[in-house]
Amino acid sequence: MPFGITAQGLETIHHNGKDKIVLKRLEEIMNQYEIDTIVIGMPYLLDGGSSDRVEITKQFIHKLNCKFYHIKVVEMDERLTTVAAHKTMNFLEIDKHKKKDIVDTISAVYILEMYMNKKKNKG
Repeated sequence: MPFGITAQGLETIHHNGKDKIVLKRLEEIMNQYEIDTIVIGMPYLLDGGSSDRVEITKQFIHKLNCKFYHIKVVEMDERLTTVAAHKTMNFLEIDKHKKKDIVDTISAVYILEMYMNKKKNKG
């Protein structure tokens, strides 16, 4: 995201539960782009509580911090981003068979936009 102006989805990394695949691909992406921050969506329950997914995500964040110690890792609440992504796809009349492939990318863009807006409002 050059200049920190727009949020764009690059790709969804399919990893079959193997963090090594994600970390390797992230390293390749970081070598290609000037990245100084990684924004991670935290999958809290609607009531704000934690779930198994939150614990798994925190473990992954620990791996990110260990491997990419020079990169800032930020957690963002991702509640309702998938709902918003589905609303956007419905509004754009995206074919229901294609929705599954792009819902994660659209959700990730919303999470990144939330971070950017928060950062902009603080500055």
